[in-house]
Amino acid sequence: MVSGPALVHGPASRTDGEALSTLLHLAPWTLLLAFVLSAVLPFAVRPWLTRWGVVDIPTERSSHSRPVLRGMGLAVALSLLATYAAALLLGLIPVDRSIALVVLAMMAGSAGLGWAEDYRGISIGVRLAVQALIGALGTAALVVALGIPAWWWPVGVAATVAYINIANFMDGINGISGLHGGAVGLLYAWAGGVNDMPWLVCAGLALAGAFLGFLPWNLGHGTVFLGDVGSYVLGGSIAATAIGAFLSGVYVEYLLPPLLIYLADTAVTLVLRIRRGEVWYKPHRQHAYQRLTDVGLSHVQSALLVTAATVLVSVISLYGLRANGTGSALAGLAVVLVVVVYLILPVLLARLTGRSRGTAS
Repeated sequence: MVSGPALVHGPASRTDGEALSTLLHLAPWTLLLAFVLSAVLPFAVRPWLTRWGVVDIPTERSSHSRPVLRGMGLAVALSLLATYAAALLLGLIPVDRSIALVVLAMMAGSAGLGWAEDYRGISIGVRLAVQALIGALGTAALVVALGIPAWWWPVGVAATVAYINIANFMDGINGISGLHGGAVGLLYAWAGGVNDMPWLVCAGLALAGAFLGFLPWNLGHGTVFLGDVGSYVLGGSIAATAIGAFLSGVYVEYLLPPLLIYLADTAVTLVLRIRRGEVWYKPHRQHAYQRLTDVGLSHVQSALLVTAATVLVSVISLYGLRANGTGSALAGLAVVLVVVVYLILPVLLARLTGRSRGTAS
């Protein structure tokens, strides 16, 4: 078991029943509000995206074949920020409000950077510098607010930059980011419930609601894309929430498993591309989730598989956290097995079906 630096209790300070009661109490004001806003705001945002010409033109590496409006993540970001700000203003977060404010600011900063990239385009160097600045300022504020050692500061900076880019890399098929935001948000809300942290419950529920509300716009034929504003606010919000929770003492077993499939897919793909001498940051179609579509799965099927693996890894990890000795070790082995199966699944399916990117119809 690995806990954050400010831990003052065990793996869970509340019972499952108490945690569920908190989630059900806060859900109408966070999950539902964010969902409704995210489902409705695109009607207002879409005409502006068309007027501004925020369009994604497909290339040979794209998973779509026709121009599609991108930047609809602006509606998702507004929904998330408005909901979380409302939770603060309405007193749904009675304690640790300074943590919530820092997390909200990091969410807003990530969304702003992503929108600037969608609207005008920004060089890679500037993007990385601003991502690092968001992580640096946010983590520094959390370190001061929580009174913890400053050596956690570079960890927070690195985590922010890493997950913003990981979420961006993994946003390549319809539905995957919406489902990831929904799954991670609900899992983090549960972590907040069992650890008696209303700010974390509200952050998770708002995140889940905002990204699940976008799914009707993006599933199937995918009439609009999140764009960088969507993937940046997804990665930045998850990173900010995870950093705030870990520094507040939440066990890492609650925070890392929901991100493990994304981390593994990105890391393995990155290492293989570097070994082949490819330019690692150039667009490509070599992630496991993309290769799953090459062997016959639809976008929705691939996105659901990624999400199912994420939830499975998280549930197994929560079991391992509460188990002792052999049970905990078996849970760890099961997590590794799920990740490995996910990574090699495209190869296995290709052999079974005889399909690949070059032969798939």
